[in-house]
Amino acid sequence: MTVFILVAGAFTGPHVWRDTAARLTAEGAEVHTVALTGLGRPPAVEGAAVDLETHVADVLAVIDPVIDAAAEPGGGIVLVGHDYGIHPVLGAADRRARSIARIVYLDSGMPQDGVPALAAVPDQLLREEMAERATGSGGGVMGGELPPPARDEWPRWGSTEGLSEAAIDELTALAAPQPLGTLLQPLRLTGAVAEVPATGVLCTANGPGVEMLQIMVDVGTPALAALADARVTFFELPTGHWPMLSCPETLAGTLTDAASGGGHLLTPADAGRTPAHLRPFLLDVPERPRERTGNTDLYLPDGPGPHPAVVFVHGGPVPAEARPTPRDWPTLTGYARQVAGEGVVGVTLDHRLHAVTDYERAAADVADAVDRVRADPRVDADRVALWFFSGGGPITAEWLTDPPAWLRCVAANYPILAPLPGWGLTGSRFHPVRALSRAGDLPVVLVRAGRESAEIAATVEEFVSEAARCGANLEIIDVPEGRHGFETLDPADGAREAVRRAVGAVTVRLKG
Repeated sequence: MTVFILVAGAFTGPHVWRDTAARLTAEGAEVHTVALTGLGRPPAVEGAAVDLETHVADVLAVIDPVIDAAAEPGGGIVLVGHDYGIHPVLGAADRRARSIARIVYLDSGMPQDGVPALAAVPDQLLREEMAERATGSGGGVMGGELPPPARDEWPRWGSTEGLSEAAIDELTALAAPQPLGTLLQPLRLTGAVAEVPATGVLCTANGPGVEMLQIMVDVGTPALAALADARVTFFELPTGHWPMLSCPETLAGTLTDAASGGGHLLTPADAGRTPAHLRPFLLDVPERPRERTGNTDLYLPDGPGPHPAVVFVHGGPVPAEARPTPRDWPTLTGYARQVAGEGVVGVTLDHRLHAVTDYERAAADVADAVDRVRADPRVDADRVALWFFSGGGPITAEWLTDPPAWLRCVAANYPILAPLPGWGLTGSRFHPVRALSRAGDLPVVLVRAGRESAEIAATVEEFVSEAARCGANLEIIDVPEGRHGFETLDPADGAREAVRRAVGAVTVRLKG
């Protein structure tokens, strides 16, 4: 018999698992929901400090009595950690690695040895608040509590997509303060847990799906390389951060499938295949002269100029170690050569968006590159367009806000147009939806992928709605069968036509 041990996230307890546990039990599994100290059970000694090790001990106290029963043929212990719950799950699994059949990361991060759970909190302001509370708690880092979110504050901790009003009410009513020590004490692992098979359940309204993870692995994100191990599988759920409340029966089925080893496998970056972002551009674009200076490349058209220019801004985050760097990726070089053939200087550049906390310096890199391009005598400084891709989309906010007269157009392909729920950029200036009302008559060309991930598509639709509300000068070019990065993923006729239309829409505004 499979034994599921379910560990809830911050501020919550066994109650969130009620419907999922009932379904698993009805399917013949043995189910235990862990009451973590301070979040469902009182401390053994009144007033005692509660830290991460306390919660690891709580999980071990549930594991140990069932080890023998789970060792029978057809059995096995499956530890499920949601959100913060993955930290005590990993701590306990590391101590009982030989007895655990599988660990399920339910819409959680990838905790590392020596790193506290605080580092996984997406909202930077929340992290700062917690650090301040710890400093002023009077009991050291192990003392004090973090109050639970108010009803309208849950989105700061994860997307509430799919939750009914009643579910949010219940989540709020039953929430408990989180002991600060559980978030501030570093996780300690011996490394034994690395041998335990794992499954990630990705809630795609709150973060990336399988396809986006594969792209990140392909690009060479070091922390994600282990996700392509043959013992690691993935499932997607089209919901927000609390699937046990938004789709408990579906979650139960997913956990059952995970326990049997099902799920999608990622392909290692060095598997002898060309990764998606390095496949050929979908148009057969002739070579053009290129000049490389610093972090920028110029693809020059025929004739002395001055010519209008398009600066292509790659997405991300892209790890600093990625090779080749983005300015040499076929999508960027393909577009640059294509516009050069139309009499426009194409510019590719590398900027330092290596993490979601890097938008300020990435935006500064882009601004510096634009200044250098406009200063080039072969460029018409009064006719420049900026074209953004994917995770570069938030930087458009810098240019939509009171755009300069020389900026003739902003374009964006499958862009992220508002900070994603898991980024923790509440209040950030890199929010194109909020900036759009200040764009005036600036032409904006949006290339929209029909098979976009749910979390990114939501930001695009929000942007389109805001454009309608404020009367923005927006042209939409749809690629109905296109995915994120369709220029190398989906080289179909419809996608080729969309690229030609987009290039035409941008260049006509530069030459008009």
